[in-house]
Amino acid sequence: MDLVIRDATVIDGTATPSYRADVAVTDGRITEIHREDSPGPRPTGHRTLDADGLALSPGFIDMHAHSDLALLRDPDHSAKAAQGVTLEVLGQDGLSYAPVDDRTLAQVRRSISGWNGDGEDIDFDWRTVGGYLDRLDRQGIAVNAAYLIPQGTVRMYAVGWDDRPATGAELDRMRQLVDQGMREGAVGMSSGLTYTPGMYADDAELTELCRVVAAHGGYYCPHHRSYGAGALEAYEEMVRLTRSAGCSLHLAHATMNFGVNEGRAPDLLALLDDALDAGADISLDTYPYTPGCTTLVAMLPSWASEGGPEAVLARLADAETAARIRHDLEVVGSDGCHGVPIEWDTIEISGTGTPGLAGYVGRTVAESAALRGEEPWVTARRLLVEDRLGTTILQHVGHEENVRQIMRHRVHTGGSDGILQGDKPHPRAYGTFPHYLGRYARELGILSLEECVAHLTSRPAARLRLPDRGLVREGYRADLVLFDPATVAAGSTFEAPRTLPVGIPHVLIDGRFVIEDGRRTQVLAGRSVRSAAGAV
Repeated sequence: MDLVIRDATVIDGTATPSYRADVAVTDGRITEIHREDSPGPRPTGHRTLDADGLALSPGFIDMHAHSDLALLRDPDHSAKAAQGVTLEVLGQDGLSYAPVDDRTLAQVRRSISGWNGDGEDIDFDWRTVGGYLDRLDRQGIAVNAAYLIPQGTVRMYAVGWDDRPATGAELDRMRQLVDQGMREGAVGMSSGLTYTPGMYADDAELTELCRVVAAHGGYYCPHHRSYGAGALEAYEEMVRLTRSAGCSLHLAHATMNFGVNEGRAPDLLALLDDALDAGADISLDTYPYTPGCTTLVAMLPSWASEGGPEAVLARLADAETAARIRHDLEVVGSDGCHGVPIEWDTIEISGTGTPGLAGYVGRTVAESAALRGEEPWVTARRLLVEDRLGTTILQHVGHEENVRQIMRHRVHTGGSDGILQGDKPHPRAYGTFPHYLGRYARELGILSLEECVAHLTSRPAARLRLPDRGLVREGYRADLVLFDPATVAAGSTFEAPRTLPVGIPHVLIDGRFVIEDGRRTQVLAGRSVRSAAGAV
């Protein structure tokens, strides 16, 4: 054997009780599990790791990641590797960097610079899904990565930024792009239905694209049309749409936010249970925190974003149009802000793309406005214009009891939704998985440790249809995490969000140490993880 992990407490991902065993690894796979009470000799290897007092689990799968450029930019990528994440699912919220042409690439880089930076340090030498995945493999990456075709980018490519139904020819082009992406290895399709231009698609258009995804065995992952006013109706829409298309559904960062949804998690769970009992194929992911994170421009009404980023800036520069935007935000409740009138004291600036604006970071818009002696909209408008729409925010609108109830659900999985940009990013980017283990399993007992590990490993592997990941089982890939159940915890906080976790001394991908004795190695063991249609 290459490696024998001796005397580990194996939490194997099945949610069944843990057991003590030696686990042997050869050529990147688990080759023997010798339980403490098993007869016969214990395995031996070229290297033996004493794991007494440590739990051994499958590697964690981040079902909602925004590391699309970070994996290329930062070979270390300790933000995820140190958490025990061995696989991330990219291409989220309907906006990413493939498939594109030159025009679309320039637009998408601009529109999600708050998520991933402007990409000036990246050589965008791909235009297709397969080309992007090839680039990950060619360069070498810290952790494994799967990819969702971003529906908003597809619409940007085929239709542009117009708020109108697609023509027949445009719909055919979108079908072709989705079909090609699935054939090249994407695991499904995402949408951002509060983000432009993806939100301009009606249900009929989305259904047609979901039929293409379903034909390849993939799943649809929508950031649906509202997490605030009308949230339950938005969930119902996605269930109905995917059932009509015959497509599996995975609900992104599935929560119930804003004051209108306090205490309403049971309504969502009842909706999902009814659909599951009727035969629907549904799963969901959440992060174990109450605030959300996005860009400031995402709060604007969709009509203000029609035409793309330059059109937004032009509208903000026009006093009369800016007043209309303000009215929709503060009085009506814009669709970008989930139909709820914006509360500026809940909008904390987490990052700016322009260094001269860094003084806003860490304060709410309301706080900065008070310091400047002006109304919050004036401050927000200035930020949007001077930062060229690159400002990221934390939105403090969640409810802890909703978070706890949803994470208990039978189809729940973990996703960080971690945006790594900004001076003060959301701590979920660095802390989601140890926070589940330490806070919600060990301290609060919301989930048993065995249940929690299953939520973070085997359940997402099943959604991704991965035949050899997500369990500690002979023949499976040796994507493994060793953690101390007594001490594992997120180090990241809202005050110090880039602090690494504690209690996770070892992380292996394909049997190679990416974290060893609590330190990042130089190993780049990650590869693209492609659907069966695009497997290489």
